[in-house]
Amino acid sequence: MTRSSRRLAILATAAILGGLAVPALAQVVGKVGVDWIGNDIIVEAVQDPKVKGVTCHVTYFDRSVIDRLKNGKWFEDPSNNSISCRQTGPIEIGDIELDDGGEEVFRQGRSLIWKDLLVKRIYDKPNDTLIYLAHSRQVVEGSAKMAISSVPLFNQPVTWEKGKP
Repeated sequence: MTRSSRRLAILATAAILGGLAVPALAQVVGKVGVDWIGNDIIVEAVQDPKVKGVTCHVTYFDRSVIDRLKNGKWFEDPSNNSISCRQTGPIEIGDIELDDGGEEVFRQGRSLIWKDLLVKRIYDKPNDTLIYLAHSRQVVEGSAKMAISSVPLFNQPVTWEKGKP
């Protein structure tokens, strides 16, 4: 079990016991070796827990132990990430946040203390589109690293919970 898998399992258990909403869980679907010292690009599939039929693929860089020994900064990983979201089945939308601040869909710790990789869902009502934003909570070199993907809802059969919007 990887560190991120253990952390997600603990988070899910705490959320269930505490009656909190459980963020989506990621499944590793790819691992691409970058160099000979073991640095990898990880590709994870994340299903939106409140929007059935949408899957996001998120990538991030995973530093190896050798890289950490060689370059120091033991507890740091780059903030760079990428995201692509697509319709992967009939779309059924549950009770989602509709304000412009969006709603957290996924969170994964990328360092021991401060850095998280987050995916937020924002509903763009004028364009009838779901926007997924991947970003780090930590500002690096004066800039928040981010990536964006969108899933248009128009011209598709979409079921909204409770008759929204």
